[in-house]
Amino acid sequence: MAENKEYITRQESMGTIQISEDVVASISSSVALETEGVGGLLNANMAKGVRVEMAEDGVVVNLFLMIRYGFAIAEVAQKVQNAVYSALEGMTGFPVKAVNVHVGGISFD
Repeated sequence: MAENKEYITRQESMGTIQISEDVVASISSSVALETEGVGGLLNANMAKGVRVEMAEDGVVVNLFLMIRYGFAIAEVAQKVQNAVYSALEGMTGFPVKAVNVHVGGISFD
């Protein structure tokens, strides 16, 4: 069975570094869920709330979230963007072109 995973690749002096889109999605979802006011991720295109687009010049992450009732949607979305952006650049060392937050519902938990 062939794998259809995409990797972002960077050539270093000692060899190549490749990071799977699954790793980027995992980091993104974990950081988003740790952000205060996030009530959960929405399943979007079988990606469990995260869609990653890999390119040679950087990564684009689309997060599909539910916001907890009583929180300011724009503030939570901006906190998620900042946290995911920082985590991805810090953990992978690859450039992040965009972190797009799509709010698809309210959580009453």
